[in-house]
Amino acid sequence: NADDKPVLWGNYSGTPVNTITILEGITSKLSADKIIYDKGCDLVEDKVTRSYFAYCAIDGENGLKATYWNNPDFSGEIANTQKIKNPIKLTTAGNFAFAPGVNLEKFSAKFETEFIAPATEEIVFKGGATGYFELMVNGESIRKYANWRTLISRIPYKVEKGKKYKIEIRYAQLNDWQANIEFDFGKEVSVDYSDLIKKLKGIETIIFVGGLSGKLEGEEMPVNFPGFKGGDRTNIELPSVQRNCLKALKQAGKKIIFVNCSGSAIALTPEIETCDAILQAWYPGESGGQAVADVLFGDYNPSGKLPITFYKNSDQLPDFENYSMKGRTYRFMEDALFPFGYGLSYTRFEIGQAKLNKTEINENESVELTIPVKNIGKRDGTEIVQVYIRKVNDSDGPIKTLRGFQRVIVPSGKTVQAIIHLPYTSFEFFDRTKGEMIVTPGEYEVLYGNSSDIKDLNIIKITVVR
Repeated sequence: NADDKPVLWGNYSGTPVNTITILEGITSKLSADKIIYDKGCDLVEDKVTRSYFAYCAIDGENGLKATYWNNPDFSGEIANTQKIKNPIKLTTAGNFAFAPGVNLEKFSAKFETEFIAPATEEIVFKGGATGYFELMVNGESIRKYANWRTLISRIPYKVEKGKKYKIEIRYAQLNDWQANIEFDFGKEVSVDYSDLIKKLKGIETIIFVGGLSGKLEGEEMPVNFPGFKGGDRTNIELPSVQRNCLKALKQAGKKIIFVNCSGSAIALTPEIETCDAILQAWYPGESGGQAVADVLFGDYNPSGKLPITFYKNSDQLPDFENYSMKGRTYRFMEDALFPFGYGLSYTRFEIGQAKLNKTEINENESVELTIPVKNIGKRDGTEIVQVYIRKVNDSDGPIKTLRGFQRVIVPSGKTVQAIIHLPYTSFEFFDRTKGEMIVTPGEYEVLYGNSSDIKDLNIIKITVVR
């Protein structure tokens, strides 16, 4: 993800004016001779594809035959025919046509070849397109879809040695989408990290920019990789190829800073062992690369807090079809890897004893909580003070619920008072007998601190009289 612009955009469908990749952000901090860049590994695939294009031929020539029409129907007068000797990678970006005489829009193409299998084995077709895409083998449709962006999918297929297979790809530009198609196929072989380790000889610190991307997670996407299906995630683990790459780097004695790009939680339990630091960057937008670099090089003191729970592993998250909230989110579980509201800074804060302006409230009254926040570190910083409420003796209710927070800027060595206003509705919880959210008289715990983790919270009690 370090040198990938679209990953910063997430599922945004536009094209930003100027995108700064994370690699570009880092190069703005250091001279070129102090940086070695390598992709390292794929985001999700733990194998590389050894192309079988050399085993393809048609009409007595190696490669594929491409036929183009200036309509989306694969019919009428042919606009052009070409022979393609290498894996397909065609786009109209920059107003470049797929071939001379072919329109930029409202055109179609057919790519044909014959493949003689060198061995009895499972091969993979890898391709994707912006527009209409259909892959056919021996006249049988293997994959077909229409999509507004190019998402490379993996399609396994078993072949027999010496047998001939007719491969045909049909493509059509659709709507106002910029035409694009990529296709290759071959045998998968396992990734070997030894060359990467050799390249990094003498390098002490690695910034590993990994995680996911909008090409893997989203809505209704033609994606099928281990851990991902149709845009959904089938587990929440970091893809094994990245996990194994991080292990290899750790075993080589490297200091690893892991920048995780994702739009959802990832189980990072092994990574807290292999990595010296983890920065959750999400999909940070067109200037996200500069923002990440500013944090990594200490030019900005981070103060973000997790808006979701990061679980320890996939097994910790109950089955999706189980609608019980037990074990889900900070409101119903305590044993997260990184809890809701968690986040570190380059300085340290002490949360002092809070004071309530009243310990009992009546209907429609509010309460004010004053919380001292001391910066005991050497840098000025910002802390997010969080207030949670729990209804005492509510066995079916949440163990805590966020009801207020305040962002406070605290100079080094100073103390600032965070003042958080809690209206009467802050004590509202679901009443199962009445089937509605109401405030009921009784005792409540007000928990305050800098994350939802019980170890980071202090408790003060308040009573609702009526």
